[in-house]
This record gives sequence, C-alpha cells and structure tokens, in this order.
Amino acid sequence: MKNTLKLFALVAFMFAAFATSAQTAKPIKLGHLDVQKVMTSMPEFKKAQDDLAAKEQEIRKELTAMHENYQKLMQEYQANAKTLTELSRTAKEQEIQGLAERIQNFQQLAQEQMAKTQEDLLAPIITKIQNAVQAVGKEGGFTYIFAATPNFGQGALLYTADNSEDVLPLVKKKLGIQ
Repeated sequence: MKNTLKLFALVAFMFAAFATSAQTAKPIKLGHLDVQKVMTSMPEFKKAQDDLAAKEQEIRKELTAMHENYQKLMQEYQANAKTLTELSRTAKEQEIQGLAERIQNFQQLAQEQMAKTQEDLLAPIITKIQNAVQAVGKEGGFTYIFAATPNFGQGALLYTADNSEDVLPLVKKKLGIQ
C-alpha cells in the first residue's frame, strides 16, 4: 500500500512537472520568405543591375570591334588571296587565326569577369538580406525561416533559432558514423 501511494505520488509529481514544462515550452514558429521579391525591391539591387548592364555594354562594344576587325581581315584575305605570295598568304592566315583565338579568349574572360562582377555586386545585398532575416527571426520569435524562392533553393533554411537542436550527432550515431 505504501509503495502504491509512493508510486501514485511520483506519477502525480511527474504529471505536474510535465504540465508546467508544457506551458512554458516555446512553440515552434515557422516562417518563409520570397528572397527574390525582397531583393528586386531593394534600391541597391536596381543600382547593381544598372552597373552590371553598363559593364556588359562595355564588353559587348569591345567584342563587336574585334569581330568587325576579324571580318575586315577575312574580306581582305579573300579578295587578295590569289595575288598574295605563299609567304604573305601564310602570314595573313596566321594573323586571322591569331585574332580568332584572341576573340575566343576574350569571350571566355568576359564571361568570367561578368560572373565575378555580378557576385561582387550582389554579395553586399545578400548579406544585408541575411542580416535582416536574422533580426526578424530573433525579434519575431521564429524557430526557422525558409526561403520560398526557386533561385535560393525551395525550402532553403535562412534562419535557425539559438534554441534549435542540431541532430547531426544523433543521425551520425544512428548511421554508425564516428
């Protein structure tokens, strides 16, 4: 009888403790954000787009001049090929081939430079958005905020609360990974 009474008291105590902790437990609050909409509404993004377009126009102008020079050399070669000596013809062909290679290299470098410029222009904008998401997450009591933008990966995690538990060690243990 004493054991039953002790067991009952223990169960009652555990129930009361569970009820109290359930009342104080913080509910999970989820959020989502269309990052693309935020980004395109920022004045910094419009300026970055304008700067990128200006850089692209500059590169396009230079590439056009190179193509025009190539066309001019080709036309001259074709018009005079029959009258040129073997040595002159070989020199012209090498000149044309060299220009074609320079154009190809220029196009490759231009693509790389445009990608780098875009990355450099967007990095501070993305950082600003990330900082805002962090602040909103903390101030709003969110547990997680997910991206709802295809360019950022549907469902990509943008914010995690400090009280969120990292289950990586548990998953590794379950999989038998040290």
